[in-house]
Amino acid sequence: MATNIEIEAKVLITKEEYDKVVEKMSKFAIGEYDQVNYYIETKDLALKKLGVGLRIRKIDNKYCMTLKAPMSEGLLEKNNTITEDEYLKFKDHNIFPENDIYEFVEMLGFNPETMSIVAELKTHRIETRYGKEQYEFSIDKNEYNGIVDYELEMNYNSLQKARVQLEKLCNQLSIEYEDNPKSKQTRALESLKK
Repeated sequence: MATNIEIEAKVLITKEEYDKVVEKMSKFAIGEYDQVNYYIETKDLALKKLGVGLRIRKIDNKYCMTLKAPMSEGLLEKNNTITEDEYLKFKDHNIFPENDIYEFVEMLGFNPETMSIVAELKTHRIETRYGKEQYEFSIDKNEYNGIVDYELEMNYNSLQKARVQLEKLCNQLSIEYEDNPKSKQTRALESLKK
């Protein structure tokens, strides 16, 4: 199981702003791909109430299960690669893959067998590098529950530095910077209530 710290600043933008960013920044792209996030929860969204996120991400027919837990700055991320068969068994029969994340979910006091996929979010992502320090910068188009939104994400080892660089880039592109604290998973789960 891979473990890392995710620290990112995010801003939601309009379709017109998204088109402008793609036009200006895609020449710096280091990758472009589609991914699907399948969000896992209990019936009463108990993980969300703890600030914990759990998903399976599919990119190019490869699947990765990720658990995110809040830290003082950023999120602790635990990742396990799973097979398509394990994904299908979970999706169709709620058979949670037996891996380190299974054990971690149990340590949090939950029965993994009571969890299921409750939401799906598709993202078209363009990855670039920004600035002399080569910050990771993503341009995302997200689709979930009949909603389409657009988002910019800046990753770095400090939330303050990521926010400063994202605001600087937004200013250069004439986009109003307003920090977006809601993750993709939060937005997808909140859209279920509508």
